Amino acid sequence: MEADPPDAALNGLFRDVLMVPMTPASLLLKVYYEQLYDRVETRRSRLLLRMDGLLAAEIESRQFAVTAPERLAAYRETCIAFLDERLETYNPVGIQYTFGNAPSELASELEFQLDWYDSKPEFADLVEAARGLAAEGISDDARAALADELIHRAGAFPDRSIIAAYEAGPALQKLPDYVVARAIEEIVCDRDSAP
Repeated sequence: MEADPPDAALNGLFRDVLMVPMTPASLLLKVYYEQLYDRVETRRSRLLLRMDGLLAAEIESRQFAVTAPERLAAYRETCIAFLDERLETYNPVGIQYTFGNAPSELASELEFQLDWYDSKPEFADLVEAARGLAAEGISDDARAALADELIHRAGAFPDRSIIAAYEAGPALQKLPDYVVARAIEEIVCDRDSAP
């Protein structure tokens, strides 16, 4: 029985958890992402409706200067593009592509730096939750049930990071990410994302 890799620097955590050799936690995380993909894909119409409502409510409550219809349409299109990007991130084929080649430590760190939110602690929590739920020799059905539990506990990565960072410093350029994260938490993860 091979143990999960030891806790490592977070810039190498993706490799440690999602690369070979396969561990119970890495297998569970793959199923977690597959289920997120299926849920986003099948609930897309509900997500789009919720995103529209969240976008309008947030613009109004924060009094962002988005009054021209074409500007509002541009923010809506951006939200849809971000949702599509998230769907592709969760795509089982995309996950294999993303994690199939181990990125260098510098590339991993750069990826984290490019985000306006800090998702390292959330990812570490996700991995820790997966390790706590995972077990050797479980069936695919049991693994699917554990992935559902992981989604219930942890939500969809990196939504918690996005929501917390936006709420700490709301800004119009962060709004599309925030709207998508809130909608996914509510519609896909069946979690209350309201502040």
